[in-house]
Amino acid sequence: RDSRNKHQHPNRRLHLSMLWLLVTLSVFEAAAFTSTTTATCYAPSSRARRPQHGTPTTLSYSSMTSPGTTSMDISEYAERDIPSLEQWASEVVGIQKCDGFQLTTGEAAYQQDVYAMTSEDIPTGTPVLFVPEALIFSADKAMEELRVPEMEQAEKILFSVNAGADIKQYYLMIKLLMEIEKVEESDWFPWLNSLPRYYENAVSMTSFCLTCLPSLMKKIAVDERLKQRNLSSYAMKNVPWLGDDIKNDEDVIKWVFQIVYTRAFEAPDSEDLRIVPMGDMFNHASDYVEVEPWFDEEGNYYGYSTYDISAGSPLRISYGDSSNPSFMMARYGFLDEDSPATNCKLLPPHINQDMLDLGYEENRMLFYNTGEVSEEVWDILLYQHLSSTAVADKRALMEAHKEGDYETKQMLHEKHYQYTSARLLEHIDDFIDQLDTLGAKAEETGANGYDEHPRLPLIMKHNTFVKETFVRVREMYFAGY
Repeated sequence: RDSRNKHQHPNRRLHLSMLWLLVTLSVFEAAAFTSTTTATCYAPSSRARRPQHGTPTTLSYSSMTSPGTTSMDISEYAERDIPSLEQWASEVVGIQKCDGFQLTTGEAAYQQDVYAMTSEDIPTGTPVLFVPEALIFSADKAMEELRVPEMEQAEKILFSVNAGADIKQYYLMIKLLMEIEKVEESDWFPWLNSLPRYYENAVSMTSFCLTCLPSLMKKIAVDERLKQRNLSSYAMKNVPWLGDDIKNDEDVIKWVFQIVYTRAFEAPDSEDLRIVPMGDMFNHASDYVEVEPWFDEEGNYYGYSTYDISAGSPLRISYGDSSNPSFMMARYGFLDEDSPATNCKLLPPHINQDMLDLGYEENRMLFYNTGEVSEEVWDILLYQHLSSTAVADKRALMEAHKEGDYETKQMLHEKHYQYTSARLLEHIDDFIDQLDTLGAKAEETGANGYDEHPRLPLIMKHNTFVKETFVRVREMYFAGY
């Protein structure tokens, strides 16, 4: 997935209360979707039965570890079957779309970017997409169905590798693996066969790729890869719902990890983690979104337009905090060039409670693309300086911060500005030098290196984006130095 170009409009934001009013005052009517195709709301048969222990399905998917003639190719460069997905959605399972809603393929290779857009104008508050509850993969539903006493040993392994915080994703992965094991017999096969195989996120990078990442981005990438290792075949080996072949297929399990971590989102006003077929085709917007997701009391999914959308526009949602493009790239595999800021990459050797109180968090330690520096960055730089030079002023800083005494904080910043600004300049120059070194390292691989490490171009694009932001900060505060 990639973020698309924005289409500016003065009335983009639709107040959430308006959305609630639209939904609360009326029952959703199928007539709102003027498609000529009549579709029956369909409940997949698998929900009516519980999987049986000890009955592994004969597998017919393909992967590097399970080659052969197959009906589902999950290799990286396999074609995504989008036409079958659209036919399944409109004619079989009751997914409804507004006039103009369509899926299109971006310029990225191997169809990894298939996204929703509109070919017609869509007014504010229009129901853009409807997906029946029975089609939606839900962590809560999966755990209710599958979390039985026989799962105790499997969960022990999960917690033994400190992956207990990812238990919702774990059960979503199991549910998807159960469907993949059925291949064409799965009620979700057309959707599964439409999903991307090629990714450019941290989990898909080579070891060499990691060496070309700057420090904070590398840390985020390593954390993502650790999540994937913790949820590999080792975590699946005692799952009673799966056959031995699929439990031992690292390629399939890794692919399912990618599906869950790039397509599952928390439902609004709920901690449930859900994957919505067709609703997972919306790209990310960093500022204003075209579509706001909502679920009714029965769990059906609705997507409403948030402003008057022009024909030819992408239909996008938010994947999360847009001030951290490094995380977006590590998790989802795209560079959000419309991000308003990037992390300042200041990594103290030790982070104490005072620093946390001052706002040391990844999404607050920011350099903005305007060249400005967030207040939290200045506070941390001041705190670091005072910790070794003026303990009394450090206490005054913390007291002023806790009391909301802006004037005292400002006085302390002005008093020590020559030292904090020197720290900032040194950090900027050192980090730009680091990025230049990493760029030279990547370039040394040549064209053959890009063939062996196909994510390198995106990594270098990310590093250039970050460098440009750092240069803007330098020019704003240190012009002439």
